[in-house]
Amino acid sequence: MVNEQKNIKNEILKILYLAKGETVSGVTISETLNVSRVAVWKHITALKESGFEVESRPRGYLLLNPDDLLQPFCFKKKYQNKIYPFQELESTMDKAKFLAKKGAEHLSVVIAENQTIGRGRLDRKWFSSKGGLWFTLILKPPTPPVYSYIYNFAASLSLVRSLKNLFNVTASVKWPNDILLNGKKLVGLLSEIETRGDRVEFLNIGIGLNVNNQPQKYEPKAISLKDVLKKTVSRKLILETFLQDFN
Repeated sequence: MVNEQKNIKNEILKILYLAKGETVSGVTISETLNVSRVAVWKHITALKESGFEVESRPRGYLLLNPDDLLQPFCFKKKYQNKIYPFQELESTMDKAKFLAKKGAEHLSVVIAENQTIGRGRLDRKWFSSKGGLWFTLILKPPTPPVYSYIYNFAASLSLVRSLKNLFNVTASVKWPNDILLNGKKLVGLLSEIETRGDRVEFLNIGIGLNVNNQPQKYEPKAISLKDVLKKTVSRKLILETFLQDFN
């Protein structure tokens, strides 16, 4: 029953997403999913309580900022079964470690809208406020552990290249864990590896990118893309471009 309710909520969210900024009536959702309008209202309420930006209007429901949604159905088909989105986690790194051990595929992505115990290098606290892009990349490369550092560096370069292509901003890699923009911290990276003998079981790379959040509240030497571009940008577009480049 719980899974059924979850699926209905996901289907409602998908309908609103595919509307691309247009209001969808409760009748349309009800008839499409073969559920009552009361059930639609209850699921919409649950989505709002979970943090999804759904607005109720006289003529129906509207998903605000659909291009910023980070659900599997928002991505190209080849990525959809590799996207694991959560509204809140203690840490995407911890969840990714669990999923990697449970058989998550190579190049899977664990995303959180908010992290309550996000961490950086040397167990420093990483403040993960709403509007940033907080994710962990699960990798299972056929590479000896001694060469695993290459993937962390490759992720940094791919992200820098993606930001340049998308927004014409020139960020730089500060090895081993940061990406800077205008001399301030834009991205933090953290990698964890588990090995068995002479092979890598999995290599997880946690990435925290300041996109539409205000990191200066917690770190004066940090910066966000919104600060530089003076506008809100799509986190989904950034993530998908990065995955395409990294792959």
